[in-house]
Amino acid sequence: MIIIFDSIKKIFKKKRKHTFLKQVVFLLIIAFTSFHANCQANTSNNTVSDSKIEKKNKKKKKKYKLPDIDLSHWSVTTPELNEKGSAMSIEPPEILNYAKDKRLIPYMYNDSIDGSLVFYSFPSEATTANTKYTRSELREQMVPGDNNTNWTFAQGGYMKGELAMESVTKDADGNYHKVIIMQIHGRLTNEQRDLIGQKDNNAPPILKIYWENGKVRVKTKVLKNPNATGEELLHEDAWDDDKGYNFPTEVGFRKFTLEVKVSDGKLVVILNGYEYKVYEDINIRKWGVFENYFKAGNYFQSRDEGASAKVKYFELEVKH
Repeated sequence: MIIIFDSIKKIFKKKRKHTFLKQVVFLLIIAFTSFHANCQANTSNNTVSDSKIEKKNKKKKKKYKLPDIDLSHWSVTTPELNEKGSAMSIEPPEILNYAKDKRLIPYMYNDSIDGSLVFYSFPSEATTANTKYTRSELREQMVPGDNNTNWTFAQGGYMKGELAMESVTKDADGNYHKVIIMQIHGRLTNEQRDLIGQKDNNAPPILKIYWENGKVRVKTKVLKNPNATGEELLHEDAWDDDKGYNFPTEVGFRKFTLEVKVSDGKLVVILNGYEYKVYEDINIRKWGVFENYFKAGNYFQSRDEGASAKVKYFELEVKH
């Protein structure tokens, strides 16, 4: 501004009115332009500063994903022993606090990065009846906390899961250890149990879905004697495993969906919404004598030392 006034004084001395006015206007324009440019520079610096602060705040407010799974109708069995020396089982409502329950945190926990519920299992002494294998696996409870209310094929059922194999060890031959990721398990009513003189209500699983070397493998039960009827059907030794079926698609360690649809005399398993395996024969029709419940998670099929697996569930729903 000092420079501007000095210039004006010089102009006065020259006593040239017309030229003087032109020069004054010119100098004022320069002064205004300079002032405006400084203001814009300051505003720009403030905007950059505000932008950096906003980015920092966004980083601080990073969102955590959670699995889309309602556990209010599920219990879970883990590879840990309880006080009685058998596999630990946690039922509703306790299971709802799994994220803070020290008994469950090693075997069932959230991965907040991808929004999955992780089931971890390995060989331990915590096995259940009629098996040598351990599990971190959910068991459906139609009535929370009650294993005595189940469903039949005539009543129907539907289970859908979105899941992925996170990690699994290999055996001595270089093959991945097998993991059962879904099941439909049979169950005797109290009357059926007493009729055949069995000590518990356990019945065979009609459906076992495996993750096996990157593929989804399905196994069901078939009658040793297709003509068996009545009480004969209730005995576990009346049933045998079928040959099994492998879906063509290799899922590997990628995310995939599984659906299981049950109706009177019919069982359908669907992979990724477009690959179907349908069971609709004498074996399924006669299985109608049993009650059933769904299972999902990580039923690890190895006793090898150091073996383990982690299965991730992103979504899981059941309907009846």
